[in-house]
Amino acid sequence: MPVVAKKEQSSPRPSRETAVSTSTQATVKKVVPKTTTATATATATATNGSLVPKTAVVEKSVVAPGPLRAITQTTNATDLTARGIIERTNIERAQNGALPALTENTLLNRDAQMKVDDMFAKQYFEHVSPTGVGPSDLAQAVGYAYVTVGENLALGDFAGDTGVVTAWMNSPGHRANILNTHYMEIGVAVGKGMYEGHMTWLAVQSFGLPLSACPATDQTLKAQIDSSSATIASLRSQLDAKKAQLDATSQHDPNYNTYVNEYNALVPQYNSLVEANRVAVATYNAGVQAFNACISAVSGH
Repeated sequence: MPVVAKKEQSSPRPSRETAVSTSTQATVKKVVPKTTTATATATATATNGSLVPKTAVVEKSVVAPGPLRAITQTTNATDLTARGIIERTNIERAQNGALPALTENTLLNRDAQMKVDDMFAKQYFEHVSPTGVGPSDLAQAVGYAYVTVGENLALGDFAGDTGVVTAWMNSPGHRANILNTHYMEIGVAVGKGMYEGHMTWLAVQSFGLPLSACPATDQTLKAQIDSSSATIASLRSQLDAKKAQLDATSQHDPNYNTYVNEYNALVPQYNSLVEANRVAVATYNAGVQAFNACISAVSGH
């Protein structure tokens, strides 16, 4: 399931110090400012001015039923074609629940071709190669960003494209892959070569639910939040230092009024930035929630 970061509790907004003139002293006629103390709570989710946006996490999944191997050669075996297998796959989807057709994806085609080539080269027939490379690794290698990928394998001589797809449909695990309602894209590769001393066919179906099926989170906004949070933390540190300086200074000190003005000059800047960041975090978190909800819906998690 998508993982969402917990929000941290809010920290207090700094008090606005207001200089108020009092009656002058009779002998020196200097104005001695007083300060008011008030407590206001910032509405931003913050700890020391640092906002914590939610996190979007994708639980990727791989569906790979056991490879399908033809037990005997068929007397009417014919060549296999990637395009024909894709067409026949979509026919089966239309005839079984009126499922939408899968869109051919060039990255998944490349994924499937790499699998065919690797099985011939290393002489194996499994979803995971002898070197530990599986469907998720192939998807990553070709640059296919996904929520879910699936893979069907077939080895042997079949009655053409219809024959191999029919064989997959007669196998519960492969049938479930072909009729998976969450897949949106497909890639297919076929090849004829030497396997265990015999010329035979290998066929690979690579299915995918692309990450692009869900709205992307705004990474530019996330960078802006991170930058603003750092500035907020710096301003908060300055405010704390100036407040400590004020507390340690007598109101009769000639520099006291200067310290008050310096503190008051920072307060609106700090509060404005905290509020802007609060709005930015709320916007970003709404996008994360939409993304996570979409991932859950389209992947069936």
